[in-house]
Amino acid sequence: MCENCGCAVTPGNVRILDLEKPHSHTHEHPHEHPHHHEHHNNHRHENGGSHTHTLEIHEAILSKNDRLAERNRGFFMAKNLVVLNVLSSPGSGKTALLERTLTELGSRLSTAVIVGDLETDNDAQRLRKSGAQVVQIVTENVCHLEAEMVANAAKKLDLDEVEVLAIENVGNLVCPAAYDLGETRRVALLSTTEGEDKPLKYPTLFKSVDVVLVNKIDIAEVVGFDRDLALENIRRVAPQAQILEVSARTGEGIDAWYRYVETLVSQRRELAVL
Repeated sequence: MCENCGCAVTPGNVRILDLEKPHSHTHEHPHEHPHHHEHHNNHRHENGGSHTHTLEIHEAILSKNDRLAERNRGFFMAKNLVVLNVLSSPGSGKTALLERTLTELGSRLSTAVIVGDLETDNDAQRLRKSGAQVVQIVTENVCHLEAEMVANAAKKLDLDEVEVLAIENVGNLVCPAAYDLGETRRVALLSTTEGEDKPLKYPTLFKSVDVVLVNKIDIAEVVGFDRDLALENIRRVAPQAQILEVSARTGEGIDAWYRYVETLVSQRRELAVL
């Protein structure tokens, strides 16, 4: 969990950048230094020694996030939004996928995106060229997005006419799996350059997703990707997930992904009418 990997789960570490206004990366901002939330009860022994009991609060942290995630979910449903939480390791092609999706689906659907990175707004600036609304969350040393961060970022967007909100989570296959953001669906990317055993190594994330996009299939043969083994591993760990094979670079297989998203939007529209 994040208490062990060094990230500080505090709102003071998060900056939400307004891309409509120029900003400097050298400005000062408040920091809340991470504290170890371990409460110690020291009991004195008769011989003068003592022993320490540590009370873990991981569950409390996640419980708060879950409550805020449910609040987000209710807000998004009231807006008739389809919200996609996109997760993967760094370099798997999240930004390329979203760039193509926002550009090509933008003519048919109204879209927006929240981007999470430890530093820089490079991806947000890149995605903004698609014409979609974009908000960047800079988490600094926090290795995942949380429901509260997403709620604050969503306030920067005009969501009244938006149909699809994509959340590009921080590149990480561990911590983001534990944090519900209030999304409609969870999407995992597995690129052919990562090897076939990622689902086996990081089962918690893959068990939590609704769809797995096997990306970079255009170079699968070049990198020696064993397609059958990869699909077998995904189905073994995540039998609930739909599997789509795509290339964000060439567009191969991307229409199946678009149909998946458009089906979710159609379903949400039908619910709004009822």
